[in-house]
Amino acid sequence: MPHFLVHYTYSPSTADGRDRVRAEHRDWLREQIAQDRVVTAGPYPDDSGATIVAQGTDEADVRDLFADDPFVRDELVEAIAVQEWKPVLGALA
Repeated sequence: MPHFLVHYTYSPSTADGRDRVRAEHRDWLREQIAQDRVVTAGPYPDDSGATIVAQGTDEADVRDLFADDPFVRDELVEAIAVQEWKPVLGALA
């Protein structure tokens, strides 16, 4: 299944909401990891966003999956970019 980079952009105005929903968001990510839909995920140290490596059949499939993320559902992500990614070296190649 192809890999995709999912980039979240956060706004400082949603920080309190993200703090409130973070546990649910991480539980959702853990479920996706258990189902082999998410490979790894993590925020940027400056709290400006996050990158998630996901697997899906195509971009639409990945966007549909992430629509269920509590951060997305509660409108706590300012922008989402999804890009197919082809690892050629390393653990994911």
